[in-house]
Amino acid sequence: MISIKFDQGTLTIDGNEYAYLIRDIPYCQWDLRTGCYRMPAYQYYSLITILYDHRLQYDDQARQYKQLDLPQPTVIPFPFQKEAIQAWINAYKRGVIVLPTGTGKSYVGVLAIAVACRSTMIVVPTIDLMHQWYDVLKTHFPDAEIGLIGGGYYEPSDITITTYDSAYRHMEHLGNRYGLIIYDECHHLPSPTYKMSAECSIAPYRLGLSATPERVDGGHYQLHNLIGPLIYRKSITEMSGQYLADYEVIEIRAQLSQEERQEYQHYRTKYLNFLRSRRINISRNWARFIIETSRSKEGREAFLAYRKQKEITYAAPAKIKILTNLLKKHKNQRILIFTQDNATAYYISKEFLVPVITHQTKTKERREYLLGFNKGIYTILATSKVLNEGVNVPAANIGIILSGSASVREHVQRLGRILRKYNNKQALLYEIVTDNTAEQFVSRRRRHHEAYLKK
Repeated sequence: MISIKFDQGTLTIDGNEYAYLIRDIPYCQWDLRTGCYRMPAYQYYSLITILYDHRLQYDDQARQYKQLDLPQPTVIPFPFQKEAIQAWINAYKRGVIVLPTGTGKSYVGVLAIAVACRSTMIVVPTIDLMHQWYDVLKTHFPDAEIGLIGGGYYEPSDITITTYDSAYRHMEHLGNRYGLIIYDECHHLPSPTYKMSAECSIAPYRLGLSATPERVDGGHYQLHNLIGPLIYRKSITEMSGQYLADYEVIEIRAQLSQEERQEYQHYRTKYLNFLRSRRINISRNWARFIIETSRSKEGREAFLAYRKQKEITYAAPAKIKILTNLLKKHKNQRILIFTQDNATAYYISKEFLVPVITHQTKTKERREYLLGFNKGIYTILATSKVLNEGVNVPAANIGIILSGSASVREHVQRLGRILRKYNNKQALLYEIVTDNTAEQFVSRRRRHHEAYLKK
């Protein structure tokens, strides 16, 4: 008989009489140290399928997850949520579902847990999302014990929520305890360390959830192997109006003064000349630019010039004037102001006396601001990047992008923050772009998404 065990994120396979079959199983290799065959834990599903197809008896000591007795959720899902979960079932309960922010991806996860009825781990990128999932799960499964790993907690249970940072650290000894693993914001998973949490888990059932799964580095192609194929997708334009708020995107150009323009051109010319002298394509090889700038005085000056030309466009006085007018125009509405850097976010906070949230904001302070914003105590929040994903602010209906990266995902995420259905709100996203600067190119590049082409 073949014996299967879980060992530190891998599977060990004993059964010498079946060596002729075992050695031909994909990903399976002979381990000289232990005298047995070994394979990654995430190939458990394939291994069991192969053994079953060959009608071979096996002793499965790896599997430690349980069948759970869970109530069926009482909230009637939307038609698209039904379609999504049925697509997951049809794909043998493995795959990625792509739905826009604000359309109830977490409830699709709840439905998957109820369908699988197996010990489940939910992996999320932030502590805020961990707490949001906890509230959602306690609402639908009130009698279930919900464990937390991360943010000071280590409480593994039959249903456990953890962060990506904690998941890859603990999966080598928890990887056989869960039959279903759900990756929220699964575009984070393909990073070199985070993907270890998928590779070290035996979970035969897997679900990935994201609004923007594509990665610039092409890492999203790994999701097929780590979670399963893309099985269901809905776009913002398909959901706008019925399931998401109607929205409009407005670009406003800000003009530099003559003095600012001269300063901008001075620093940009110095920066570009350095790139040409080193034959560096900055869009393809940022790492080489950083290395080259550290090797000489000229390089350090070039890096300073790069920073200065960015700073001039990030918070030009003309932008602040436009922002002032927009805040007056939308007085008493719920407004999110997005910046590319912390310095500008703090400047906005000081200039307009509004709360600011960055990665430096303490957890309790951040929670107070978000709760206050949703209750209307605060009507404006300034932020750099930390509110791009994983936060629930349904009352927000105005977004103002003062500066940002060229990332399409970031731009779509920021749009998504104001699209959640809330009464009959009309969402407006303003993008303030400094005219005749590199920021125009950045703006055009990050708009390469159908959400910005609907009108």
